[in-house]
Amino acid sequence: MTRDERLALLPALLKERILVLDGAMGTMIQRHKLDEAAYRGARFASWKRDVKGNNDLLTLTQPAIIRDIHEAYLEAGADIIETNTFNSTRVSMADYGMEALVDELNREGARLARAVCNTEEAKDGRPRYVAGVLGPTNRTASLSPDVNNPGFRNISFDELRDAYSEATAALIDGGADIILIETIFDTLNAKAAIVAVLETFDDKNIRLPIMISGTITDASGRTLSGQTADAFWYSVSHAEPLSIGLNCALGPKELRQHIQTLSRVADAHVSAHPNAGLPNELGGYDLTPDDMARHIGEWARAGLVNIVGGCCGTTPDHIRAIAAAVQGVSPRVPPPHKPVLHLSGLEPLASVQ
Repeated sequence: MTRDERLALLPALLKERILVLDGAMGTMIQRHKLDEAAYRGARFASWKRDVKGNNDLLTLTQPAIIRDIHEAYLEAGADIIETNTFNSTRVSMADYGMEALVDELNREGARLARAVCNTEEAKDGRPRYVAGVLGPTNRTASLSPDVNNPGFRNISFDELRDAYSEATAALIDGGADIILIETIFDTLNAKAAIVAVLETFDDKNIRLPIMISGTITDASGRTLSGQTADAFWYSVSHAEPLSIGLNCALGPKELRQHIQTLSRVADAHVSAHPNAGLPNELGGYDLTPDDMARHIGEWARAGLVNIVGGCCGTTPDHIRAIAAAVQGVSPRVPPPHKPVLHLSGLEPLASVQ
């Protein structure tokens, strides 16, 4: 099945049922307890900096591990798997001195995920989608990292846009079906990613669906840069994404009210892939597959979601339970678009209808 053929089927699938996204990549990698030498592999054995913790590098040095993780999520029922490229931008790879690998990391990350999806598609003819992941980077365009200098920024909008453009082009070349801008804590970073993605589409004369997923960082109900969920939607809705959603930071209990807000205001599909609860005192996650399935199954029955999955702490067992919980439940029907002026700062402002 070609990319064009898969994408032609996607609108009908979203009307037919709730689609399932995969779960955490990092959680699964941690199970392998890899040491520095395993991260380096033969190719980077003499690299000048430590690379342990650079999970994206494993696409090149331990591809069998990444392939097995993708396969496990597909076998658990995922319709969409995410590329192992969360940090594959020049901004994030600078921590390891590996900026020159960005093109290869994204292209091979997408190619590896696509190959696994092709194998599963061949078994039953059901399309599987590769979401090429653009992570938030480790810098923020809106906030100063120096508490004594509020006006200081350690990254510019143009630098972010250029970094995202490079990654996006390689994800497309590797065979990604969807571009997923995820774990957004700073809306200005997301806007740079959106500009980069749309410009890259123009350069390559291609249009792929865009998924956008923010993160509510704490009980305040706001992103790190201060926006509420509905203000965040109004800030990025010009991209006309396939879906708008939230992931990471919170567990399903804490995230529900914010997903409900997006479901109310967004004329796009709504996605959600929460953590397996809040981190415990050891940094782990305590919600079981049944716990996650109970929460997300209720969201589905309440008509809040179109795409569901898991983030930190989730495993193929969690995704299998979530897939079973939403099976046969009708997906949310997005409301029709209304040509009403919506503005957003930290909070939304809508004109009177």
